Amino acid sequence: VQLVESGGGLVQPGGSLRLSCSVSGFTFSNYRMSWYRQAPGKELELVARISSVGGLRTYADSVKGRFTISRDNAKNTVYLQMNSLQSEDTAVYYCNAARGALDSWGQGTQVTVSS
Repeated sequence: VQLVESGGGLVQPGGSLRLSCSVSGFTFSNYRMSWYRQAPGKELELVARISSVGGLRTYADSVKGRFTISRDNAKNTVYLQMNSLQSEDTAVYYCNAARGALDSWGQGTQVTVSS
């Protein structure tokens, strides 16, 4: 099982980034996918979640209206489109795959919002 995030980087306030998480080693379409983040000195926070077939999406209140989670089951990839980024969004972002007791994580990608 492997999850590999990409797309992080440095962006100015108000800018946009799109994170990608490519997965292998399991049947992607069977898994609920989530993005979490952890800022320095803070706890891990659920940012967004999408159901296995993509019909249900949930978001943290802090990102509603700015972030969009999506998935392409044909490409085994989940995305996080982040718009109107703020300094408070600075964190390491992690991809998570879950199904029942099965739970897998990526290595994380750094997002830094700064002028």
